[in-house]
Amino acid sequence: MSVWKLTAAKVRSITKRGLHGDGGTLYLAVAKGGSKSWVQRVTIDGKRHDIGLGGYPYVGLAAARQTAMANRTAIAAGRDPLAEKRRYVIPTFSVAARRTHAMLKPRWRNDKHADSWMQTLERHAFPVLGDLSVDRIERVHVLAVLTPIWGTRPETARRVRQRIRAVLRWAWAHGFVTENVAGEAIDGALPAMPAVKAHLCALPYRDVAAALDTVEASRASPSAKACLRFVVLTACRSGEARLAKWDEVQSEAREWRIPGSRMKAGIEHRVPLSDAALAVLERVRSLRDESGLIFPSPARPRRPMSDMTLTKV
Repeated sequence: MSVWKLTAAKVRSITKRGLHGDGGTLYLAVAKGGSKSWVQRVTIDGKRHDIGLGGYPYVGLAAARQTAMANRTAIAAGRDPLAEKRRYVIPTFSVAARRTHAMLKPRWRNDKHADSWMQTLERHAFPVLGDLSVDRIERVHVLAVLTPIWGTRPETARRVRQRIRAVLRWAWAHGFVTENVAGEAIDGALPAMPAVKAHLCALPYRDVAAALDTVEASRASPSAKACLRFVVLTACRSGEARLAKWDEVQSEAREWRIPGSRMKAGIEHRVPLSDAALAVLERVRSLRDESGLIFPSPARPRRPMSDMTLTKV
């Protein structure tokens, strides 16, 4: 009869928060949010220690059992697997942050966001956490980073916390830590965020036509004027319109098909084109250049457009 209490199917199905023993020293730890990780509880020199063996499903049941057995064998031989792990494997927070950044960067389409992600941690988190190995970081360290900016720079503080959590989530998944100390456990020690005092006002729809007339009478380039009108008519983001290309427009289908490579969700987005939107496209055809952009920069060479006028909304 097997001494093991868990099976692969049972590990998948467990949702109850807490520790679920597999027998011996191995446990499946289920956190409040439902994430799972492997923890081995051992006694070394008369003291109990928890050794993180990795997050599930990155580390499966068989692999966790194998590692746990190797640790038990080492302890029986008088060695300290926890000290060995710290000495040779566990990275500092700064190293873990850069590895996490490298893992996440291919998912981001905005280079500025990728740069900002690391710069935020370097500026706010590294002075406190940078040289600490991730398994030595405690809640008090995270609070020392967040508390000074939590009330005065709330948006920055939120981003810093999210990025610290991401780094420690990476460390958790690799078995370097047994919990994410930047998670829900510190909520009670952080004061409420100050309320946002004011938002930018939206333009009443009745005033849109007059606003576009004002823009049309300005000294902005024809391309910029047309791009703004197109944004209004399609309710798209300005970046989507600025990077729109002629080969994305399906005139017969009356659609603008934005490829997944330019969408945050990575999925093609189809925008129906009204008569007014199609009219804008027709008016800017004479601006077409080698870039293929519908609304090229004024700095790009283009044919003159002296007679260009735009249909009002």
